[in-house]
Amino acid sequence: MANSNAKGDRRERELVNALDEAGFAVMRAPASGSATERELPDVLAGDGDVFYAVEAKSSSGDPIYLDGEEVEALLFFARNFGAKPRIGVRFDREDWFFFHPGDLHVTDGGNYRVKKETALSEGTDFEEFVGHSEKVTLAEVGDAGPDQATLDVLSAFERGDLSKEEAAEMLE
Repeated sequence: MANSNAKGDRRERELVNALDEAGFAVMRAPASGSATERELPDVLAGDGDVFYAVEAKSSSGDPIYLDGEEVEALLFFARNFGAKPRIGVRFDREDWFFFHPGDLHVTDGGNYRVKKETALSEGTDFEEFVGHSEKVTLAEVGDAGPDQATLDVLSAFERGDLSKEEAAEMLE
């Protein structure tokens, strides 16, 4: 069997290249977690305004688990280095998503878990992570749904007071 870490290494290099293309100074810690007795994050990145220490994980399945000690080491390193700690996750056929460790689910055993559905719905996507966009939720847009006049027309249609054509004409 080829190096069992080959896919993870490839994903880390992919993240490093993407951060570099986004204008960050970035480096991948060589053999992080095994090259030294000190626990190092997988990726260090900064753009002069923001600095990140990233633990990168990828999976073809669901979910991704992180060892509690690994996350604590990331928090310790980031605090001492002056960087923001982030967990970067990438599921097959999806982009990278990022989380502060405090936003992750902690299992009964003290480990951390990220489900694919959580990454897609709650994670910070790459463009937002590098400052090229900002996530806006429907609640922030202020879309409270249809206005009262529209609701009145739909209610009248439901009651049978209006035909489908009459309701459609009123809604145009």
